[in-house]
Amino acid sequence: MKPTREWNRAALLQSPLFEPLHTVLGGLEAAYFPTLKECNALLATRQPRITVQSGLPLQFVQQEHGRLPFERQYEPRCYLHGEVPTRSDNWHDLLNALVWLAFPKAKAAINARHYAALKANKTVDSGSQRGAVRDVNTLLDESGVIVPYADNEAGAELAGLLGDFKWKELFWQNREQVKAHSKQQGMNFYIFGHGLYEKALQPYIGMTGQGLLLPVEPAFFGWPLEQRLHHLDALLASHLAEPGNCRNTRDLAPVPLLGIPGWADENEEPAYYANASYFRAGRREQGASIR
Repeated sequence: MKPTREWNRAALLQSPLFEPLHTVLGGLEAAYFPTLKECNALLATRQPRITVQSGLPLQFVQQEHGRLPFERQYEPRCYLHGEVPTRSDNWHDLLNALVWLAFPKAKAAINARHYAALKANKTVDSGSQRGAVRDVNTLLDESGVIVPYADNEAGAELAGLLGDFKWKELFWQNREQVKAHSKQQGMNFYIFGHGLYEKALQPYIGMTGQGLLLPVEPAFFGWPLEQRLHHLDALLASHLAEPGNCRNTRDLAPVPLLGIPGWADENEEPAYYANASYFRAGRREQGASIR
């Protein structure tokens, strides 16, 4: 089966939504959809070598079909063998592979959480049996957005606006503080979920991610992209290593992605944020987690 969307590496390299994957995308062939062999070749260039949390080196392998024993199911196979089942000519699985390359520690941490939950509950990998912890980790893995904010009073205010669904105040009135590459920047957004990247191939009004707020030192926003990504990867992995974190979907905050300055041409006007069906008001009993 061929992918339903045409492979256009140049377009992805120009998209601000794909910025966390730009370095990885630059290592792929421009002319045709990447093969499993090419993904593994790119993986082999990574030093130190990417491993899962069991210590085994990562590799992308063909997906198996049919009823599988526990150790050959997706999450156990990844944790126990270092093998990520990957369908050929499939955008969703390709983007999952690219996120592994961009955020290896965080992806390994999510896999370890899934495996631990499966072992503890003695379940098969079924969506109806996931439980709260697996639900929130699946949501992060598929639709997550890493939202670093400055660990100071100004950054905490921005995080509060996001947690309180104050979209016009956040994206318009504090535009310079949340705009990429701004000298005043105190918050930014990095797509993490591979399902969300698949949606970003054809962005649409209504496109929403699930944001995880993480405090960073203010100097973070002036670092080169690669340094920022390495830091966020380690920071998210460390966050997920704490058993008390990400145990409920309310630990994540909705983020209307096309409201982020620079992510849509239309949001250059304040009237754009009057669309209440997209920039919804909301209320949280506990609010988005601010740490």
